[in-house]
Amino acid sequence: MDRNDSIEAAPMCFACGPENTIGLKIEFTVEGDSCFGEFTATANHVGFQNTVHGGILFACLDDVMANVLYRQNRKAHTAKCEIRYRQALEVGKTITLNGWIESERRRLVVMKAEAKLKEDDSLVAECDASFMLA
Repeated sequence: MDRNDSIEAAPMCFACGPENTIGLKIEFTVEGDSCFGEFTATANHVGFQNTVHGGILFACLDDVMANVLYRQNRKAHTAKCEIRYRQALEVGKTITLNGWIESERRRLVVMKAEAKLKEDDSLVAECDASFMLA
């Protein structure tokens, strides 16, 4: 499945859907078992005083992992996800996103993801997740 096929299949996705007017509009690319993207938060994504809401960061990390499977034409749902915030993200700062497959067993895919500041590669947040194949 190439990028255009996946966009057409989920145009309203909150994280990557191009037709979602309130969405994050992250453009993802996949290489093998890894997915990459970038996101720059605006004032619409604030949780408190110029700090991006943790739920927005969670959405970015969840979707960078989900897109590894989605772009391989494998339908799956997040079964469990544990996120660790390492530093606050200020509005206007760009993060790079990376998600990858750690292991697979039957219908369970164990994944990891990181969000890093683009300017200095420092870790903003990371997570471990399990996805259940449909």
